[in-house]
Amino acid sequence: MAEDKAKENKEIQLGESKIAAKVLIEPWITESSTEGLKMNKYTFKVSVDSTKEQIKRAIQELYKVKVLTVNTMNVSRRFVSYGRTPGWKAGFKKAVVKLKDGDSIELMKAA
Repeated sequence: MAEDKAKENKEIQLGESKIAAKVLIEPWITESSTEGLKMNKYTFKVSVDSTKEQIKRAIQELYKVKVLTVNTMNVSRRFVSYGRTPGWKAGFKKAVVKLKDGDSIELMKAA
């Protein structure tokens, strides 16, 4: 019984941040996405069934920034060969998020 109360309290504290855990998978760091940072665009790997509105809300809740636009794309699966073993790399969905000027997201902390 006490565990149920603690779980409910935790969910109340998280509030809308629960959506961020379901929608956002990880930041997508590539050479191309790093170039987008100059234009205040950030790229994230997101859940396949998430919508633009959900992605926008999740970014705003998690990082406390103002999102102007969200562009999404489905990256299709691709064939790979591991020696003699053929296989497929799974496809995924990614989102490019443009933030308001002056807002930024710290993706990687300096070690």
